[in-house]
This record gives sequence, structure tokens and C-alpha cells, in this order.
Amino acid sequence: MKIIAEKALLFDFYGPLLTEKQGKMWDLYYQRDLSLSEIAEQEGISRQAVHDLLKRTEKILEEYEQKLGLINRFLEEREKLLQIQSLLEDVSKEDFASDEAWQRQQDINSNIKEIITTTLE
Repeated sequence: MKIIAEKALLFDFYGPLLTEKQGKMWDLYYQRDLSLSEIAEQEGISRQAVHDLLKRTEKILEEYEQKLGLINRFLEEREKLLQIQSLLEDVSKEDFASDEAWQRQQDINSNIKEIITTTLE
């Protein structure tokens, strides 16, 4: 499952950089879950040709990540946001001198959590 998730991230980040044919083959195989044989029949090419194109495409996507590192940066930022979210959960009413200060902090926490949620989507 982890491998499929990694491939999905590669395509999400770098898919638009692929040729139309590479993107189509990737979509048919990884997203529509067609077999190599089904794709070959549909496209009028050999099963081996589909396999080779998918392997080359995967290598291209991995090279983009090696050079640009967008997925790695995304995962690092995601982890930081999750840490912030966890810290927000540790704030309690006893940490504040007044009910007004507590309520203000609750409002700030709510806004921060909304930003985190929309960023992680």
C-alpha cells in the first residue's frame, strides 16, 4: 500500500510534466487499475511496450523528485503542521489568567486548526 501511495504522490506532484501518452498509461494502470494486457489491447500495443513505458515514466517521476524534492518538502511541512496541531491540543484553560484570554486563545486555535486542515487537504 505504501508503494502505491508513493506513486500517487509522484503523479500528483509531477504528472502534469509527463507527455500525454505517459500520463494516459499511468492513469490507466495506477488509477483505473487496468492490467498491462488490458491497456495493451486498448491501445493496440504489446504488453511489454506498456510495461516499458510505465517503468520509464516511473523513473522520470522519481528523477523529478530527486531534482526538485517537492514531495519531500511537502511531507516535512505536513509533519510540522501536525506537530503544531498536537501542541494546540495541549493548551488548557488553566494556562490562562482570565476567561477572556482563554476565549481569545480558543478563537486563535480554531483559526489555526482551520488553516492546518485546508493546507493538508
